[in-house]
Amino acid sequence: MNNAEDGCPRLSEARHQLVGRRDDTTIMHELGIAQSVLEEVSAEAARHPGARPVKLGMRIGELVAVDPEALRFAFEALTIDTELEGLQLEIETCPRRHRCLDCSTEFLVKDFAFECTHCGRTRNQCVSGEELELAFLELEEHEPSTP
Repeated sequence: MNNAEDGCPRLSEARHQLVGRRDDTTIMHELGIAQSVLEEVSAEAARHPGARPVKLGMRIGELVAVDPEALRFAFEALTIDTELEGLQLEIETCPRRHRCLDCSTEFLVKDFAFECTHCGRTRNQCVSGEELELAFLELEEHEPSTP
């Protein structure tokens, strides 16, 4: 077991379930992200007693090198038999967009074509595609049962 798994049997178990799907470095990358996000979800849920997380939305930019399917699998593996089991994960993939510094046009960058689609210049900055963020968390309130 490596250091990232010490003291975290769920992470170790999920890692072993993923072996064979991807190389070890990628597996740990997505598992680490899933583990961190689930810790944030648990912390937020703790601030709302009686509520249960039901849906989580994430934005992932195409430049972040995160495989959405591996991340989805990691979420499922890490939530089995926990209070977060059944948590739905919604992923929005954000394309690489740049803004021209000369004419302010925003455009998609494909195949490393950095020329502005309006003026043809190449002075621009990346404005989208590097996201790795929680977009939303939906909580479901449980009604207290009456005897």
